[in-house]
Amino acid sequence: MDEKSPSRKGPDFCSLRYGLALIMHFSNFTMITQRVSLSIAIIAMVNSTQRASPSNASFEDPLADTLSNPSKPIKELNTRGMAWTGQFTIWAKWAPPLERSKLTSIAGSGAAFGSFFILCVGGLISQALGWPFIFYIFGSIGCVCCLLWFTVIYDDPSHHPCISAREKEYIVSSLAHQSSSPRRSVPIKAMVRCLPLWAIFTGFFSHFWLCTIIITYLPTYISTVLHVNIRDSGVLSSLPFIAASSCTILGGQLADFLLSRSLLRLITVRKLFSSLGLLLPSLCAVALPFVASSYVTTIILLILIPGTSNLCDSGFIINTLDVAPRYASFLMGISRGFGLIAGIVSSTATGFLISQDSETGWRNVFFLSAAVNMLGLVFYLTFGQAEIQDWAKERTLTRL
Repeated sequence: MDEKSPSRKGPDFCSLRYGLALIMHFSNFTMITQRVSLSIAIIAMVNSTQRASPSNASFEDPLADTLSNPSKPIKELNTRGMAWTGQFTIWAKWAPPLERSKLTSIAGSGAAFGSFFILCVGGLISQALGWPFIFYIFGSIGCVCCLLWFTVIYDDPSHHPCISAREKEYIVSSLAHQSSSPRRSVPIKAMVRCLPLWAIFTGFFSHFWLCTIIITYLPTYISTVLHVNIRDSGVLSSLPFIAASSCTILGGQLADFLLSRSLLRLITVRKLFSSLGLLLPSLCAVALPFVASSYVTTIILLILIPGTSNLCDSGFIINTLDVAPRYASFLMGISRGFGLIAGIVSSTATGFLISQDSETGWRNVFFLSAAVNMLGLVFYLTFGQAEIQDWAKERTLTRL
């Protein structure tokens, strides 16, 4: 069945579905830049009313104060969750099984790239043009993305006026085994009893645990452990985001390459990238306390942790599209809920541990994070699946 599909699919990057992925990429880019730009601009807004105060040193570098406040990045990350999970409803009807990793990784990488971009240029725009231009520039980009979203994106390929007949046939035929009837209710009880779903949830919990620590406490770690002035490290603190964006896209391309060439089964690909996305960051985190004396090695490891962890985007993060495409958006919301719980717990635990003793505290933080990652990985490798679950299939109307 799968062997006939590639002959009908036509060119990839000239297709409408890849155009939708790019629009979602820039939409995610816009959402994160607007949220982080608020944190950058508000410093300048406050300081502009207090220029007479000689003690207000943050006026010289609003970006540095944003990076030195570890409570802000996690807020920016969490607030975009609703919009991001809603995109999975679209991919359930637009992404062929052999292209899900590529399409979702292209779309999702926009957030990481947006974080990198705004951290690099936000402070410069505020200083050179004034803080209102941060909103003018990125607000205008948001209006363009909104216009593209409402004019180009449709619920499914069957109703899109601009899609080619060849591409429509390829997408519809590749998703023919999925249920397309409107769902009448959400099978909550079946979901609660489904171990493959719990494997996905534990994967999210483990993934967000370490990522939240790195995103939230990266400036603090650079300042307290490496003894580097964070005001001189704005671009440095943004490098993990460009690494995360690159690994997300490359991981998606590699995952779908392995599937399209029938080199590995779908579940094997999901477990492989989940393993890489949880194991590699854990090894880097465990190694951090032992290389603290080396500035370059520490920075490389700090960049590799969020970069390699985003390989999970081709693993359990899109696994809901495999096991329950009808409920992918709903389940993605629950999955991110588990991730945000992990972020809250890990941030609290990290703050407590490093407040007791900085050196041993950081060591315990990274060891604990690696242990959580390993537990999540073992659970996913044991119970993870890639087949559509029975409760996610179309129900017959004869059932009363």
